[in-house]
Amino acid sequence: MKLLRLGDRGTRVADARVALAYLSFLPAAPRQPDGEEGGAADAELFDDDLDRAVRAFQQSRGLSVDGIIGPDTARSLEEARHGLGDRLLFHAPGQSLTGDDVAALQERLSNMGFDVGRSDGIFGPRTESAVRDFQRNRGLEPDGRCGPHTLRELKRLERTVTGGRPDMLRESVRLLVRGPSLLGMLVAIDAGHGGDDQGVVAHGLTERNVVADLARRLEARLLSSGLETFRVHTEDESPDEAERARRANEQGADLLVSLHLDASDSPKAEGISCYYFGNARGSSAVGERLAALIQKELVSRTDLVDCWTHAKTWDLLRRTTMPAVRIEVGYLTNARDAAALGSPNYRANVAEAILAAIQRLYLPPEQDPPTGQLRVPRVATPS
Repeated sequence: MKLLRLGDRGTRVADARVALAYLSFLPAAPRQPDGEEGGAADAELFDDDLDRAVRAFQQSRGLSVDGIIGPDTARSLEEARHGLGDRLLFHAPGQSLTGDDVAALQERLSNMGFDVGRSDGIFGPRTESAVRDFQRNRGLEPDGRCGPHTLRELKRLERTVTGGRPDMLRESVRLLVRGPSLLGMLVAIDAGHGGDDQGVVAHGLTERNVVADLARRLEARLLSSGLETFRVHTEDESPDEAERARRANEQGADLLVSLHLDASDSPKAEGISCYYFGNARGSSAVGERLAALIQKELVSRTDLVDCWTHAKTWDLLRRTTMPAVRIEVGYLTNARDAAALGSPNYRANVAEAILAAIQRLYLPPEQDPPTGQLRVPRVATPS
């Protein structure tokens, strides 16, 4: 789809304006210049007011705040139109319904103690199972579809149970049950770019090539310590994020790590950051914890700037059924970061930091060593 930004005109701009007005990010009609009458041409202009509204919407939805209406922002605008009760909700294999109504349903069910996983706004098998459990509990036909009868029962109980994060408790319990051993754990590795998609190109380096090397180093280091790995795509292809998530889900990976480099119009922008799934309704508790551990290990083992961790709703983080993190291991557009990214030692440190963070994720608090000090041993192999 064509990206929409400040200064653009067209019916798609007008549609975005209507959607943002419906969501209260804009007044019902565009502001007109003094002495001029309103008209379609004004509604179709991507002006400063619309730019501010788009940025505010993006901020509220866990999207990159750039004022540009691209695929992620357009998808979020469409999903935000749906309120719980506006339509019949059900699971359709291969074409799951998405929207704010689904997220609201998941939130209510989760607060009542039904296991929907995380409130990601996707009506998948887990949400369908939770709806069936709720229907059985209320004496309804357990068809897994959220229609008028199920909605009526949900509204009757909506004030009886509120607050809490049972999803976080469930994820934490799963970590404890699994124990500290990493042997046999499957980690999906996603090199952010591949094939004809070069990513950022700056300071004589190409993002595609750097993250491919990082992925190879991480894979080798994980394998040497007894973990199993799955490469989400080959170096000759670059599927979209939904396809990458689907492949990782099919393999039943325990974790997913996506590797990227950052870029900015300002050459002064620098540093490392990590991202996990999260929005105003909640987050992936384990993904958030893993992102924090990776961020701490990377900052401790390198001299790059700490740009912290952030919740996002990007498709790769949202559609994976396992905890997933995206790591921006430096700004290729910054001379200092680029010099580090071009160093084999730096890339080896990145792989070691990620492995250490994964191990720390599964250690009980009393066994967790200080940041930057853990060295995960290699598994002896037959000679």
